[in-house]
Amino acid sequence: MTASVVGAVFACPVFAEEADFAPPSPDTLTYSLTLPAGPTSPRIARIAARAVLQGHGLEDMVDAVVQVVGELAACACRFTPADEVYVSLRYREGALRVVFYDGHRRHEHPRLIAACDARRRAALRVLGCVVRVCEGEWGFGEAREPGGGTRMWAVVPRGGARRYAG
Repeated sequence: MTASVVGAVFACPVFAEEADFAPPSPDTLTYSLTLPAGPTSPRIARIAARAVLQGHGLEDMVDAVVQVVGELAACACRFTPADEVYVSLRYREGALRVVFYDGHRRHEHPRLIAACDARRRAALRVLGCVVRVCEGEWGFGEAREPGGGTRMWAVVPRGGARRYAG
């Protein structure tokens, strides 16, 4: 074996754990998942949200956020004609933003748009109540992403989530 080959082996970086490694914090909470659009996905989304919140020290938000995630996941899976839905969780400025994308494209006829929006609002009635108690915001509309579909979102402030939990 030549010296250059031996030198190359030793030149490979080796992962070394740093002593000052900081554990996950609320400010580092940024996750995305793609889930199958099936009946078990709301449960999987709730379990994942609970684990993510606990892992980032946001246990006081679990009750409200898990309810919000479950409601959005159920609605996304119910409405999408696609095989999967996408969820994003981000914590910024004292609030958790939950976003779901489903493949249900916006209708073109005004009456169909109104009827579909009414069905979606009815499906998200519990979500609206939870977010209102948490003094947050929620909504839905056409996804701006290239794949199209519908974007549903909720913003849950940490203080509101604490009040929701009692």
